[in-house]
Amino acid sequence: MRLLSWAVRVLIFLLLLAFAAKNTQPATLQFYFGLSWETPLVVLLLAFFILGAFLGLAALFATVLKQRRELNVLRGKLAPHAGGMPAAPERATLRASVDG
Repeated sequence: MRLLSWAVRVLIFLLLLAFAAKNTQPATLQFYFGLSWETPLVVLLLAFFILGAFLGLAALFATVLKQRRELNVLRGKLAPHAGGMPAAPERATLRASVDG
């Protein structure tokens, strides 16, 4: 399984390398006020991919922080009662009660 995983990784790397090699023609990105940036197309694609990944992680970050705060609040509410909580029923006991 490990060998298959590495083979897939190498295949993906080679496909991306071939894609980059085929997209080396210059591309010009026009900004406002007459500013422009001329660079190989693959550099622009990589830059916008990285920017998109960063923005996606930044959008997810707020949700993760909210969930962590909520989890800490719930743990705080549970802490005083943790000693008196009954243990969860075992799976075999639960199955036996459902079957018969």
